[in-house]
Amino acid sequence: MEEPSVLDYVKSKLAFWKQSTLEIPELPAVAAPAENGKELLTVERAHAPVHAGRLFRFPWLTLAPLALALVAQTLLEPPNRRVMEAVVLYFLAAVFLVVAYLREEVRPGLPQAGQVLPDELHFRHEGLVVGAALLLFSFLTFGIPVIQQHDFNLLNTSLWLAGLGYLIWGLMLPRGFSLSKGLAGLRQLVTQPSWRISIGRWGLLLLATSAIVLFFRFYRLDSVPVEMVSDHAEKLLDVNDVLNGNLHVFFPRNTGREAFQFYWTALMDIVFGTGITYMSLKLGTVLGGLVTLYYMYRLGVEIGNRWVGLFALLFTGFGYWPNIISRIGLRFPLYPLFVAPLLFYMIRGLRNANRNDFIKAGLWLGVGLHGYTAYRIVPFLVVVGFLIYLFHEQSPAIRKRVALGLILVAVVSFAVFLPLGRYALDDWDMFAQRSLTRLGETERPLPGPIYQIFFGNVWNAITMFFYQNGDVWVHSIPGRPAMDVISAALFFLGSGLALVRYIRRRHWLDLFLLVSIPLLLLPSILSLAFPNENPNLNRTAGAYVPAFLLLAVGLDALLKGVRANLPGRLGTGLAAILALMLLSSSAAVNYDLVFVQYDRQFRASAWNTSEMGAVMRAFDQSAGDGENNAWVLAFPYWVDTRLVAINAGFTTRDAGLPAERLAETLQIPAAKLFLVNPADQEGLSLLLQLYPDGRYWLYDSDTDGKDFYVFTVPPRENLLPVEPAPAP
Repeated sequence: MEEPSVLDYVKSKLAFWKQSTLEIPELPAVAAPAENGKELLTVERAHAPVHAGRLFRFPWLTLAPLALALVAQTLLEPPNRRVMEAVVLYFLAAVFLVVAYLREEVRPGLPQAGQVLPDELHFRHEGLVVGAALLLFSFLTFGIPVIQQHDFNLLNTSLWLAGLGYLIWGLMLPRGFSLSKGLAGLRQLVTQPSWRISIGRWGLLLLATSAIVLFFRFYRLDSVPVEMVSDHAEKLLDVNDVLNGNLHVFFPRNTGREAFQFYWTALMDIVFGTGITYMSLKLGTVLGGLVTLYYMYRLGVEIGNRWVGLFALLFTGFGYWPNIISRIGLRFPLYPLFVAPLLFYMIRGLRNANRNDFIKAGLWLGVGLHGYTAYRIVPFLVVVGFLIYLFHEQSPAIRKRVALGLILVAVVSFAVFLPLGRYALDDWDMFAQRSLTRLGETERPLPGPIYQIFFGNVWNAITMFFYQNGDVWVHSIPGRPAMDVISAALFFLGSGLALVRYIRRRHWLDLFLLVSIPLLLLPSILSLAFPNENPNLNRTAGAYVPAFLLLAVGLDALLKGVRANLPGRLGTGLAAILALMLLSSSAAVNYDLVFVQYDRQFRASAWNTSEMGAVMRAFDQSAGDGENNAWVLAFPYWVDTRLVAINAGFTTRDAGLPAERLAETLQIPAAKLFLVNPADQEGLSLLLQLYPDGRYWLYDSDTDGKDFYVFTVPPRENLLPVEPAPAP
């Protein structure tokens, strides 16, 4: 065969989309000139470390893409954006990144090869038969009207859980978890006289990382955000239903909600004694966010290495987007909470063709469908993930086991979803109402051609990481990117590396991570009837799981490139300094975004119902009956009067009172309290006419522009009957 020329070698390197390129073979050892009478033996290698034979080589080609991406993202920060310059710099960053990858100066590691365990595909048929029978009976009993149709009760819930347990036992590999061995190990751990705990350097690093994450997630949890909005009132009323024995499968209040958060928040009250309060909601969502972070670390290790896991944990832990979503106390963090473990077990199951991992993935998929409406897109993501893997896998035996794995995920997830599935079958309109109002013309006509709206939504959602995360002040800072400058730049580089690596290596996981982002953005993209609601940080929250993983892949690859291009401790030291600079700078920016900018904006936008509730509670504890004789005088576009009562401790009460019904209060001889909007001079005048002995003063709120009048009436005796005003 004719020896390839230098031109052939250059052409092969430029054609980076091909899976193989020409390589220069290693040269044999040659004798170097004699030195001090001795002949030295040297070896020249085509792919020796780039710093071999040199004392110093600055890794400019490794750092250039990072520097360009950071400058580009800085230009996209509001308010003075320079979009064209940013696009040019991002393009140059991509070019330098490709060159650095081709020259092997940026080194993203491939995921470790899976260890396929033997599986003869034997099942416990008695478990499958009993499980299927119990699940069938539970499906029937979840729809019987005479026993609280579509509510959890002792009969249907026992049948459902028992059937699910038998089904999983019948499907699991025999070498899976053994209850007897687990109990024996626990007994041995508890009864041993002493414990020896050993923590290495990596363990200390994880502890320090965990401390940083816990600080960002729990710091000022009571005051950031400080107030509830109307959605919180709906949630707390549903939690109150649970605590009073109304155990619905699906809660129809406010166009319908899946049940998970209400039972989880009720558990927070039972465990921590926080009551039916905003703090109970916040504790539930923050603890759920910590579960997400645990699986972010495990996912990072699974797709890369432990450094990828650590970086994913840190950036997600202090990131503005995940932090706000966890703190707001609404259902939004349930989307990534169930996406992260699902992806972990699904990816590990695909790598190892492990039946038990597929079963666990099915469990998380099914539970997630009880969580947040946006999660309904995830079954499609699972199917796409399996198809991508099957398209790349060549072994017929592995393909067979993976196809069986998809069936296992579907069967187990449907068994977990069963109660809600029965509800959807019986009342599809209520189950699908929220989705249909956004997807179609149920609530309003589409504001334009459907294809224009769809592709416009796709563009807005894809660019939200870098440009605009929506204008909903409740759970975002309107008009800014979803990521800070450093996170967005690293996400861009990590995504670029995954794309180039896929073109070169054809690894299924790179393609899946990239494809999963637009799929997980679809709940926001498909807001076709209300395109102004896209993008937003709640319906896109599941997408931050693969996004922060790719961010971690990019940072890990850059640091490897720095270490590889500089000799010994110099490379390690520079990589460590660079990592600390990026991490600390990003943490500081995200601290400012959450605890300064978001907090300030939220206080200015939300009504101070907590202060009003505190006044009503103080009245109840001192002068009168706050539950029955304290009101908020209704005024247009002011506070949600249910929230005032909830903050005062009266969960099921609406404290609002229209001015037309003020005269009715004359019949009450006890002391009374009225809270009045300063702009409602007509209402205040009416109160003075009805209660000339009343006193009022302006409550000085901690937030500018949120003051309100406090009007008190002393108790009165020998009241004459008063004709009540007609109801409005």
